[in-house]
Amino acid sequence: MQKNVAGVIVNTKFSPELDPDFIPLPVFMETFLQTATVPFAVAIEREDNQVQVYKTFIHDTPEMEAADRLFAERLVKFMLWSRSGFRLTICGSRKIYECIKEVYSADGKRSFDFHFMQDVYDRPFEVLYRDYADCPKPFQKSVSIGRNLDGCRIGFDAGGSDRKVSAVIDGVPVFSDETVWNPKVNADPMYHYEGIVDSFKKAAAHMPRVDAIGVSSAGIFINNETKVASLFLKVPPEDFKKKVRTIYIDAAREIGEDIPLVVANDGDVTALAGSMSLQKNGVLGIAMGTSEAGGYVDLEGKITGWMNEFAFSPIDLSEHAMVDEWSGDKGCGVKYFSQDGVIKLCAAAGIDLKEEETPAEKLKTVQKLMEENDPRAVKIFESIGVYLGYALKFYSMFYEGNEVLLLGRVVSGKGGEIMLDMANRVLRTEYPDLNLNVSLPSEKTRRVGQAVAAASLPAIEKKVR
Repeated sequence: MQKNVAGVIVNTKFSPELDPDFIPLPVFMETFLQTATVPFAVAIEREDNQVQVYKTFIHDTPEMEAADRLFAERLVKFMLWSRSGFRLTICGSRKIYECIKEVYSADGKRSFDFHFMQDVYDRPFEVLYRDYADCPKPFQKSVSIGRNLDGCRIGFDAGGSDRKVSAVIDGVPVFSDETVWNPKVNADPMYHYEGIVDSFKKAAAHMPRVDAIGVSSAGIFINNETKVASLFLKVPPEDFKKKVRTIYIDAAREIGEDIPLVVANDGDVTALAGSMSLQKNGVLGIAMGTSEAGGYVDLEGKITGWMNEFAFSPIDLSEHAMVDEWSGDKGCGVKYFSQDGVIKLCAAAGIDLKEEETPAEKLKTVQKLMEENDPRAVKIFESIGVYLGYALKFYSMFYEGNEVLLLGRVVSGKGGEIMLDMANRVLRTEYPDLNLNVSLPSEKTRRVGQAVAAASLPAIEKKVR
């Protein structure tokens, strides 16, 4: 399949049957780079002076100006949502710098990204320029957290529809509890606080003492403080600042003063659980459910603190790609690797869904058809498998490691197996030298569990006797 993207001819060997307009971003980038020779870099700075740098090339010619701009803007978009930061530095091209500065501004095309990053870091978002030779130096503070199984620990997993907690003694769960709650529709932060404390106390009651508390929660956390989290979507901004920012810190104090606490993004904890069960490092976890979430354990077995927000990360360059209602951008992961990704393909597959059903109910309808081997449902999961194969190639350009773990309700059942098989076919055919082991959770991985992996996050200070 051949398509022209900003003057770059893109050739692919696979096309989603239900979405023939799909143009995989990694194929465009690879083709673009075959003739690009001018050094170019993007640097992003986040907390604690950490800087991520991606060095590459552009053309810097009038004929390729549109392609250069597209390449750079999509690269910046991915760097922002995979790494995050408050200071973006464009190195090597003033033209590209001016373009990015305009696009990523308070009222620019990517104003959502601009304001989101400002809210996360509580400081202005900046776009700066430097010569390529003066590019910022990379600096990463990966954190060796998790895998601590000594002592009496509480592991808490805050989900959008339930909260899970485990009491873990020397690595063995002695109590687990799951409680239904509705955090996303509650505006009173005390609802959330009391629910968290309730779970903590239930676990504490099954141990002689509490030595550490680990929390797995959707959102962005810096030094255990909540910066952005969909669980508190309805909480007014002032209440968020006063009560939600330190909600896990305050809840832990209800159990005891000075108990070691670590709060981590649920995607990272998922990747950690996978790493612990597989006994391997360099694990990228991708969760496909209500949205697309990610987590990463590096080659040293550490959590990087990167955002890994694949929902807002680009994957498709098609002009006809679906627009994400929240960010206003199109061709991003949330419309490909979530229940929305399944639903959007139903019309092309000839599957009629009930308008009054929730997205989760619509997904169940398609999965029921899949269990019955309905050929229309098969086409949906095969098409998502094509998306996934190319997306995994793209992610591999930014994440080191060979292990990819697929999780979430979208990959459950027969549909997940078909999706995985098609993704592997794309990878084997298009990228035979790319060594990726892509898998669904094993029973061992499921037994480790999110809450138990969360319990392992804090280290317990050894007292000198």
